[in-house]
Amino acid sequence: MPKKVGTTQWRKQRRKEYLEKKEYRYYIFCEGEQTEPLYFEGFKRLIEDNPIYKDMVLIEIESCAAETMRVIGMAERYVHKNGIDRGQIWCVYDKDSFPAKDFNGVSERVDKLNLENSKLQYHAVWSNECIEFWFILHFAYYTSNNHRSEYVKFLNDKFTELGVGKYQKNRRDIFDVLMKKGSPKLAIRYAKRIIEENKGKMSADIAPGTKVYELVEELARYLPEEMKNRM
Repeated sequence: MPKKVGTTQWRKQRRKEYLEKKEYRYYIFCEGEQTEPLYFEGFKRLIEDNPIYKDMVLIEIESCAAETMRVIGMAERYVHKNGIDRGQIWCVYDKDSFPAKDFNGVSERVDKLNLENSKLQYHAVWSNECIEFWFILHFAYYTSNNHRSEYVKFLNDKFTELGVGKYQKNRRDIFDVLMKKGSPKLAIRYAKRIIEENKGKMSADIAPGTKVYELVEELARYLPEEMKNRM
């Protein structure tokens, strides 16, 4: 079926009008296809349901299915393609077994990009070795530098103990489980403590460690009051 005349232009205009209403803009680029997007979708859902902020806050979550430097590369291309000139760009990625120079390179690239436009700021939201470490901190102050499989085992045991089934990367209720059964407030405190204890080190050398708390604290500003108190 041929396109109707003016349809594309109309959509662009509607998109522009929609964006102009949004005072705060967050573009979240996730390395993973399921775990991270599903987790941050929990924040997006609550914020969009919050009558105070739903018309003021834009949250777009993109799954990159790519690692470290490729995540920020895809974020940059998205920004240029869509003409984004203000807002916050958050790149969420894991260390896993990727080279330290690539892992550290994201933060270095972020610093350079942030000199170009003060209204468009990039953030490196890393986990070493994986986001499951951030999830664990909702239940314990954990400092053992273990393989991802050990983190998954910890979560499996904890979830079983709590009666919520096993931990799986594609759990659609992961945000709700962590918010209701764990303690986001403690997770933030523990994550900050670990970063402070490793002050001066490159991200690849902070193992385990995570900066997911930075994005969580930012998004928590727009949550309904009863949920914000858990942060």
